[in-house]
Formats: sequence, structure tokens, C-alpha cells
Amino acid sequence: MNKIQGFYNIESEGKEYLCKLRGILKRSDKRENCTVGDYVVFDADGFITEVKPRKNLLRRPLVANIDYGVIQFAAKDPAIDYEKINILILNSLYNKISPVLIINKIDLLSQEELEEIKSNLKYLSKIDIPVFYISTYKNLGMDELKAFLKDKVTAFGGPSGVGKSSILNLLQDSKELKTGETSKRLRAGKHTTRDSKLLTLPSGGFVIDTPGFSSVDLPPTSDAQDLISLFPEFHQFGDGCKFNNCVHVNEPQCGIKSAVDSGKITKERYEFYKRCYDKSKNEIWNKY
Repeated sequence: MNKIQGFYNIESEGKEYLCKLRGILKRSDKRENCTVGDYVVFDADGFITEVKPRKNLLRRPLVANIDYGVIQFAAKDPAIDYEKINILILNSLYNKISPVLIINKIDLLSQEELEEIKSNLKYLSKIDIPVFYISTYKNLGMDELKAFLKDKVTAFGGPSGVGKSSILNLLQDSKELKTGETSKRLRAGKHTTRDSKLLTLPSGGFVIDTPGFSSVDLPPTSDAQDLISLFPEFHQFGDGCKFNNCVHVNEPQCGIKSAVDSGKITKERYEFYKRCYDKSKNEIWNKY
């Protein structure tokens, strides 16, 4: 279901219907009454009478019932921001959406540069996050991506200039979405997507084209244990901690720090966790 200026474009059994939301369903937070990705019931008069319970809701951008959240970056022009990748992964897990990473523009890299990126992202395989290396220019990796997304609802997000619209066009076997050139001065892309939109894939499933974004905040975790739950690689080593409420920073006999020392958890991910811990403690948890 898509929202269009107060009306909702609903797809049902291969047909599309334009409906409005029944007044009884309207709540004070109008943005969340009914949104892209919702499953609904509607009547013959063109009114939505029920919004089905959601399995998840992403508020930035506002979309619901997502199977995969694709985090897309360019291999080059603009350069990969590894910190932002990790923050977007945290947000996906916080919202109960399975993250998937796409690195586009690999045609711009030498083999050595590509191997360096793969090495930097190797840790993702240990936490079951798929990574696809794509070139829309040479149509590399698209068949594997299409097969992976078949029959799923997938939201695409990432900074401007990474070729998101180009990938969505190839997934749909069309040129429906406008694409933009990368700004030479800013080394970033012009925003070519303005509204979230549910798009049908020929092989089955949907993709949600979301407005490009350049900054993402840490998820609003409630405490240290809530944050720790978003680091899957920590789960198997927590039993090695001396204290049940260990936050894996300054405590002695910490199973997580031991796993870092032995190389079972990468030092980069652990340092990222500590930055998240410090920032959350100072800016988020003191609000509760």
C-alpha cells in the first residue's frame, strides 16, 4: 500500500484501488495512522476499515512490515562510511528488520581496492548479514540480488549518490525512477527520491524506495543491555563475564573483551560498541 496526498493506493489480487482512511481509524499521530507497507482491509465505498497489526515500523523513513532493510553505499565516489554502516545496522536490528548491505560501483575499483573493502566488511558474515557487491554500470551481481529479494518486502536506504535509484530500476527491469549525477564539488549525490513508494518486483515481492538520507542517529535504546542486544557477535561470549550485568567496558574478567583479545570479535566492532555506549549513556539513557 502506498500513500498519495491523503489517499492510499492499495494493491489487491493484481489490481489497484485508491482509498481513504475511515475516520474512526485516525489517531492524533496522523503520520502513523496508516503508512507505506501496511496491510489493510477496505470496503466497496473506498474506505480503509482496518489496519492490520504490524510486525515492525521504521519511522525514518516511515514504512511498515519490512522483511529486509537494504543499507546501500558506493564503493567509491562517495567513499564508504563504515561508521554509518554500523549505525544503520544497529537501527535495522533495533526495528526488528533484517539488515542487508549493498556496495555499489565496484567497477570503479581495482581488484586490490575491492579486496580491501571485503576484508573491512568480513565481520558481517559472522553476524549473518549478507553483503552484495554490485555494479549497475556493468550489471554485475544483480541476478543474485534479485533471487535474494524474491517474494520479500525490502526497504532501500543510504546516503545520496550511491546509485540507489539505478539498482531499483534494474530490479524492476525498468527506468521508472529518476537518477541523479553525483555532485563533483560535494562528492555526494543530489536527492532524486522525495517520497517513500512501494514498487512491485517482476519476480515477486516489493521494494520500498525511500528518501535518501545523509545522517542517522543511534537507536533510542533504554540501557546498556538493550544496546548490547544489538551486537549479535556478543551473544555467544557473554557467559564468560564475571558479572551478570557486565557492560563490557571497564569490568574485569569480561568474556567480550577476552573474545576481542583472541580475535573472535573484531577490535573495530568493539571500539564502535564503546563509542555507542559512551554516546548513549551521555545523550540517550539519561532521558529515562
